[in-house]
Amino acid sequence: MALLTKTPYKAREFDLSGLVGISDKTMETHFGLYAGYVKNTNTLNEQLVELTQTGKVGTPAYAEMTRRLGFEYNGMVLHEWYFGNMTKTGNGGEISSSSELGRALGESFGDLETWRKDFVGVGGMRGVGWAVTYLDPASGRLSNHWITLHEDGNIAGFKPIVVMDVWEHAFLLDYKPADRPKYIESFLANLDVSAAEARLGGAERPIG
Repeated sequence: MALLTKTPYKAREFDLSGLVGISDKTMETHFGLYAGYVKNTNTLNEQLVELTQTGKVGTPAYAEMTRRLGFEYNGMVLHEWYFGNMTKTGNGGEISSSSELGRALGESFGDLETWRKDFVGVGGMRGVGWAVTYLDPASGRLSNHWITLHEDGNIAGFKPIVVMDVWEHAFLLDYKPADRPKYIESFLANLDVSAAEARLGGAERPIG
């Protein structure tokens, strides 16, 4: 089904030069990839609206575009969550056990170190995808999950709190494939804890 937006999505801008362990060249390349997801989401949406208006719902072209839209749209949004939970200030990554996020992680995982080990373990799994700490709004508990191909593995109704891209384009200019753990440590060093806490409290600006 088409998203039926009245205005096209616009690529958001993120000031992330000077990150720890993640080069500006990598971020430049990554922003370009993200812009492609935005462009493809808009193009597919326009095409699906046209097919809907011309009575071609249910055709093979409609079905294929609809499936593809899930990949492109989720690729766009996941990147916005990813870029949005990093900071270049140099004081990222330190989660206080007494903060709202620290308490929530402690209640869900036992302690912060257990969450971190589990998150790193998910991010280090073979294959390309995303490692995400989700909030279950129904129970208030946090859990780590693996997403592959953007649309596969998203947990229905759960809210992303910490989002890490572990597709190879996120680190290959800086690290060898076998050195993915070094990239994961760099991501955690750049984690914008305040952004993650805002998501937990529902205060983040809507994406799109």
